[in-house]
Amino acid sequence: MQIVVKASAQQQKAFLSKSLPANSRIYWYGTDILPEEADVWFDLCFEEEGPVFLEMTDNIVFANAVLSPTLTLPGHYVRINAWNGFLERPVTEIAHGEHDAAVKTIMEKLDWSFTLVPDVAGMVSARIISMIINEAYFAWGDEVSSKVDIDTAMKLGTNYPFGPFEWCEKIGIHKIHQLLSILSKEDERYTPAPALVDEYAQLNKKA
Repeated sequence: MQIVVKASAQQQKAFLSKSLPANSRIYWYGTDILPEEADVWFDLCFEEEGPVFLEMTDNIVFANAVLSPTLTLPGHYVRINAWNGFLERPVTEIAHGEHDAAVKTIMEKLDWSFTLVPDVAGMVSARIISMIINEAYFAWGDEVSSKVDIDTAMKLGTNYPFGPFEWCEKIGIHKIHQLLSILSKEDERYTPAPALVDEYAQLNKKA
């Protein structure tokens, strides 16, 4: 099975943590000479760099497009949640338009467990995590506790693998801020916490 992947170094590590068929060969876009044909295409840098496999119109391309609904993507692109910390999870979140049969066939070949989720910004798990992170920033901004103590309390009290601030650092505060900003246009519950907005602005100034 030939798999072409456009990914950052961190995403490559996460991708390799997934179980793959024994006969698989991975080609890294930008590093390896790509095969004329491949069985699966992954565009994991989509949100940062835009689509790179536009010419592969006869093939499904799985894109890390957590923020963007399918209608804003090229027609052969299918959304997956490949944010840092999510790609290596045992179940892959997928949202798509009219590619149900193709998605199922490819996932079966990869031997990946997957779940189909609503084709909305944030899908499911990213929405939930962003809300948890946002609430943690409200608590931190109100001086309820420190970031470290909030992370510790959440991990010990809810058995989460990461605390909310650890999640935010892993995913990137810019992505959390962007998702919350998109969602808050439809529901004010998602309005970014002032402390999150301030930290995001400070980091932008440094950049």
